[in-house]
Amino acid sequence: MVHGVEWASQGPGGEPESSDSMKAFGAVVQALREHAGLSREEFGTRVHLSKHSVASIELGRRLADQRFVELAEGATGTTGAVRGAFRHMSRQPGLAAWFRTWARLEREAVSLDTYECRILPGLLQSEAYVRAAFANNIPLVDEEELETQVRARVERQQLLRERPATSFSFIIDEAVLRSRLGGPAVMSDALAHVLACAETRNVQVQIMPMAFEAHACLAGPLRLLETEDGRRYAYVEGQQHGRLIADVKDVVTLGQRYATLRSQALPPGDSMDLLRHIRGAL
Repeated sequence: MVHGVEWASQGPGGEPESSDSMKAFGAVVQALREHAGLSREEFGTRVHLSKHSVASIELGRRLADQRFVELAEGATGTTGAVRGAFRHMSRQPGLAAWFRTWARLEREAVSLDTYECRILPGLLQSEAYVRAAFANNIPLVDEEELETQVRARVERQQLLRERPATSFSFIIDEAVLRSRLGGPAVMSDALAHVLACAETRNVQVQIMPMAFEAHACLAGPLRLLETEDGRRYAYVEGQQHGRLIADVKDVVTLGQRYATLRSQALPPGDSMDLLRHIRGAL
């Protein structure tokens, strides 16, 4: 789902990178608005947005939310066309709409740092674990869409092999490793996969122990990256939204949190010992 997506600056104009589905949705909105005989300013008044925001949606530069869809429906005659176009956009196969720009940036990164407290990081998940994770999504999806999601995740994992010069750092809460998502066999295989990934020269995995007294990332999961030309970005995610952050001040703050968490987590060697112990206890 893409409802409630929140974007930070991502490009020279401060707008998110457009996608084909966003452009298609915007074209539908523009056609319906013009058919209704409304200027962007008049339409904006009805959907509680400025004419500039309306233009951004129509040009595919800004992602609409459910509130906009309902107001736009009323403003254009309640034909169901806006809702239909939005449903199509929000159910694009593969990577979630709000994640695509981040996924593209990952392929340009010279360093990628990931902290997870809910689930194994996507780049470290075994295929069976990926399948179990997507199978638990609510609402449930059909088998075809589930397979599409699994393939997209597995293909994205090729980053670890295709970018040997990129530095990958992962910090995972111990509670995630002690969970049994998919059952003991799936979890055992998933932990073995993490151990194998950690043997790669450019991959470092650390565990944040449950018995912590200080924790720099209590605000939730966090991803950071730096590109070859020195640009730095962060990405945070919630229940039904993702946020790509490019503001320098915010990225620096999040980078400080991650750096502090690395010092609080177990060293890589101790982390691998604990990971083997957890797997052996399954």
